[in-house]
Amino acid sequence: VQLQASGGGLVQPGGSLTLSCAASGFPLNFFTIAWFRQAPGKEREGVSCISNGDPTTSYYADSVKGRFTISRDNAKNTVTLQMNNLKPEDTAVYYCAARDQHDVCAVFGIATGSFDYWGQGTLVTVSS
Repeated sequence: VQLQASGGGLVQPGGSLTLSCAASGFPLNFFTIAWFRQAPGKEREGVSCISNGDPTTSYYADSVKGRFTISRDNAKNTVTLQMNNLKPEDTAVYYCAARDQHDVCAVFGIATGSFDYWGQGTLVTVSS
């Protein structure tokens, strides 16, 4: 089970980025998928989560509601995080994670301890 996050980069405040989480070895649509981020000197925090199943349920941290959108592309076996109106405080390394349990975020929130599989991070820097 391998996850790979990509799409990070440098963007100006107010700009947009799309992060992608790709999987090899298993179909992502069987898993709850979440995005986390970790800024320098801070703990890793949950950003967004999407359940498995159909229809899916999405969850967002208050700090990103209305700006970030999580979605699945089952044909490509990916989960994307569309990030709009980025702010300097969004600067962090972003990680995707997976758990083979239905809608785990409904029970535990977007919690690091709920996820078993992690990808490497991708750096997002929001700066002018």
